[in-house]
Amino acid sequence: MAITPEIEAEIIRLFHAEHWRKGTIARQLHVHYSTVVRVLATAGLSVMPEPRRSKIDPFVPFINETLEKFPKLNSARLYEMVKERGYMGAKDHFRHLIGRLRPKPKGEAYLRLTTLPGEQGQVDWGSFGKLRVGNAEHRLLAFVMVLSWSRRIFLRFYLGDSTANFLRGHVEAFEHYQSVPREILYDNLKSAVIERIDNAIRFNSDLLKLSAHYRFAAKPVPVARPTSKGRVERTIQYVRSSFFAARHYEDLNDLNQQAEMWCRSEAADRRCPGVNSLTVAEAFDLERTSMLTLPDTPYPVYDRKPVTVGKTPYARFDGNDYSVPHHCVRRTLVVEATLDQVRIVDGIKVLAEHSRSFDKGRIIENPGHIDALVTEKRNASRARGMSRIVNVAPSSIAFFKQAAERGHNMGRLTQLLISLLDLYGSSDLEMALAEALSAGTIHSEAVRHILERRRLARGLPPPVPLRLTHPRVDVSLTIKPKSLESYDRLLQTEEESE
Repeated sequence: MAITPEIEAEIIRLFHAEHWRKGTIARQLHVHYSTVVRVLATAGLSVMPEPRRSKIDPFVPFINETLEKFPKLNSARLYEMVKERGYMGAKDHFRHLIGRLRPKPKGEAYLRLTTLPGEQGQVDWGSFGKLRVGNAEHRLLAFVMVLSWSRRIFLRFYLGDSTANFLRGHVEAFEHYQSVPREILYDNLKSAVIERIDNAIRFNSDLLKLSAHYRFAAKPVPVARPTSKGRVERTIQYVRSSFFAARHYEDLNDLNQQAEMWCRSEAADRRCPGVNSLTVAEAFDLERTSMLTLPDTPYPVYDRKPVTVGKTPYARFDGNDYSVPHHCVRRTLVVEATLDQVRIVDGIKVLAEHSRSFDKGRIIENPGHIDALVTEKRNASRARGMSRIVNVAPSSIAFFKQAAERGHNMGRLTQLLISLLDLYGSSDLEMALAEALSAGTIHSEAVRHILERRRLARGLPPPVPLRLTHPRVDVSLTIKPKSLESYDRLLQTEEESE
């Protein structure tokens, strides 16, 4: 904006003699603020405001010196160090200031790595929060394998990153591909590398057995060099954004079914990076011809753990108790678990088999184990009764706990609840226990009253207990009724005699 010499002179006079602010001069003379700044700069007058003093200024030399020695020191620790030396500023503002003072890392150039078809796969875990199963909360981990040439993805979720789950991921990935890459790159996680000193590497023996079975080479990347397996790192980010974000699933099986479908559809239909003329699925069809063939049998994978059985015939594994024959108490056995089954063995002899539970605090029993113990020791009936009630009526756990706190006779209470269980059934007993807990009436008569009231409301007659004289009598037997004429004849004889 062009202005007259008179206005230029007035701007300089008001700023220099009257000490007006630049904004005030612009408003009063009806000119743009930038015009005032330009005129003053042309006249050689300083128009830059004096920098405001900050509480951090006296500590800047100390901060620079500390960051020069320890460039990765986080701002929280640095804040405590400066605070001890008299800094009075807020922690959040300090973190913002440190971002300006922290030395910027030097840029590093990377080479684009190329691999041959079928040559390489990359593997890593991805953490996806936690998953609740009943009373237990497990870490939800994603096992991700990606083929370096075709970028074909295998994705499977597991509860925890145990070595057994790590090996399962490989076995299921090879079944998914129906072939095996010639080498697999790993980070230096314990499931792959037990110890490493420079180039001296001690591999996990279980991984070495797996690699020998499938004939691939296990190769860990250099320490603190995640870019060496950048394909799987980017794939995990892709899984987070394109698959897991806003994903709804009912349980782990449902999540894995959706992951399998996603790997075969959306993830396979995208363009192959580096070979844009092909989709990932088309590139994989070409790559599979160069991969290793599968062996005749898959590698068996178990969670193996030695367990000590105490006085009661249960082996504790993964937070649950699994029954064993009563003659195995006070011995050390071995648990061999798949994702579906728990086997308890002694050497090569299988002592017990159960369905695996990922809940916590559950008692999983084989009725034969308990029946044998009850036959040998009749005084085990109370514990058996409680276990029976707890397994069919989860609310009984809280009911028993509160009853014990109030000093109830637990043996008598157990017997009464078992009789109600036999009389009314497990579903009615569970609802009655839950209602009694809600009302705070913790005694068996309250439960009985609730059961009778609910049955009356449904228009049903009172249940009739079935009393057996022998504990082994089969309740399914049909008993032929006897004639009562003999009793009538006896009554007639007594009347005649009188």
